[in-house]
Amino acid sequence: MPSLKELPPRRPEPPAPDDSPVRWERIDLDRYEVRAGGATVGFIDVVGAVFVALAGRRYDRAVEVLQTLDFAVAVGSISPPGAERPSP
Repeated sequence: MPSLKELPPRRPEPPAPDDSPVRWERIDLDRYEVRAGGATVGFIDVVGAVFVALAGRRYDRAVEVLQTLDFAVAVGSISPPGAERPSP
């Protein structure tokens, strides 16, 4: 399908900057754990070209809050208020 070829390819996201209050780590082939203040605030699943943001401290209880093509937007959607969003 031509529309599928228009979706951006996904490569592993680079780690968060050292001075970032919000950090993420790739914990599986298609999953990132997002932490703020040393505590887990959510997860991001990579499903094809889409980032699915899940809010919650435990993956098995996390709630989907957003689907987006932009990793920074996904991280920002589960970051606590006042935390800086990652730069695109």
